[in-house]
Amino acid sequence: MQLSEFIKKVIQQFFIIFTLIIIILTFLRQLYYPESTFDLKSIYIIMTFSFIASLLGFILYSPHNLSAKNTQIRMAIHFLALEALLIILGSVTGIVDSASSRLTLAIQIAVIYGLVRLLSWHQDKKVSDEINEKLNLLKKGLEE
Repeated sequence: MQLSEFIKKVIQQFFIIFTLIIIILTFLRQLYYPESTFDLKSIYIIMTFSFIASLLGFILYSPHNLSAKNTQIRMAIHFLALEALLIILGSVTGIVDSASSRLTLAIQIAVIYGLVRLLSWHQDKKVSDEINEKLNLLKKGLEE
């Protein structure tokens, strides 16, 4: 994958991550803290976390194709690095201050990570299907 394609994907993932965090936090706040609102500081913190999470995507970048095993290893490293960095950042900034809040954050990160991976897979599958369809049309055109 070319670097420009990868940067485009990182930007796309930033927006997906940001949106999912907002949706999940809105839902959780409605359940547990209905009087709580999003202030501008909260939005900036969410943007920062989303930006850092999307930048960590560079762990997955390779200019050439990787084997399935190497891709899975990179995804595991990426997930662990993401969990560790965001929990440390949350602890340093005072967003999480107890073991239960760290666990809640870790679960939220895992859920968002899974959703982002699912959406990325779906998008990649759609592109792959389009390419295969065009190749089949090309093949039929050459056979005629």
